[in-house]
Amino acid sequence: MMPYVRFRAWQAADELAFRVYGATQKWPRTEQYGLTSQARRSAVSVPLNLVEGSSKLGPREFARFADIAIGSLAELAYLLRFARRLGYIEEVELDALEELRSRTAQLTWKLVRSLRAAANV
Repeated sequence: MMPYVRFRAWQAADELAFRVYGATQKWPRTEQYGLTSQARRSAVSVPLNLVEGSSKLGPREFARFADIAIGSLAELAYLLRFARRLGYIEEVELDALEELRSRTAQLTWKLVRSLRAAANV
């Protein structure tokens, strides 16, 4: 098992990325290189940054990558809301994705705080 798999933040981020990919499959083809691509990149950036950070030496570096993941979560929140305004996603699906995104953010913030404490930052 890869070391990052044990982190609940990564587990939630992985599920979020998977669900965002599923949701964006229904978006208009004209958005393939626009909003769809950006939402997918934001979503997959979260678990990828946690994977990369977990491979670094020391908690300070890991915390930096986890902080970048939090930025991607914020970006994704806006993209999903914007997609809703455009009618690409239903309110119910947006609510479910936002709930998972929010949970992922909470877990990632806890991870950052823990890593900073370990690094005495």
